Amino acid sequence: MGTVRVYLLDDHELVRRGLRGLFETEDGFEVVGESGSAPEAMRDIPRCRPDVALLDVRLQDGSGVEVCRELHSSMPGLRALMLTSYDDDEALFSAIMAGASGYLLKVIAGSDVLDAVRRVAAGQSLIDPALTSRVLERLRAGPAEAPALAALSEQEHKVLTLIAEGLTNRQIGAQMFLSEKTVKNYVSNILTKLDLESRTQAAVLATRLLGGSQGAAPGRRPV
Repeated sequence: MGTVRVYLLDDHELVRRGLRGLFETEDGFEVVGESGSAPEAMRDIPRCRPDVALLDVRLQDGSGVEVCRELHSSMPGLRALMLTSYDDDEALFSAIMAGASGYLLKVIAGSDVLDAVRRVAAGQSLIDPALTSRVLERLRAGPAEAPALAALSEQEHKVLTLIAEGLTNRQIGAQMFLSEKTVKNYVSNILTKLDLESRTQAAVLATRLLGGSQGAAPGRRPV
């Protein structure tokens, strides 16, 4: 791919300078804008048209997650990479549901930041596996609440449960004795009914709503 256009949002000037210096010393990147506030970023990013927006989760005047959510609908091609000093399960969940493509802690090495931005710009999802594993475990242990799943059929409910377990469409088809194309249709229906855009969002939401190690929701038999 060509040069990756990057936008920086962080309310610490030294952090922004450090990130800008990191990208400017590496071929294949261009920092097209930066800001230290959420409102400024929401004005600037549509004008700068970056490929990847590197957004600080916690800001003095808002949240990078809110910036991500606001811009995601109007700029579907924008990739957001959340960067934070805090090891926060709720922020991870919120970032995924806001449409973020990645979530990284600031203790990450500079070379890994560059690699993450390249991968996100190429369309990959990049959620730190250690963070994802822990948040899913915590959400499984939380109270089960599944009103949002009421619109799903029994088959769709089972497909969603298997998505949450990390199975591919082919693996789900083999387990449910369905063709891969049929499973793909079920997945599409699930995303539409739950107003989601990706399997990652569906997996995290399902784990939160279904609760328990067996993924059984109230009012439904285990599937």
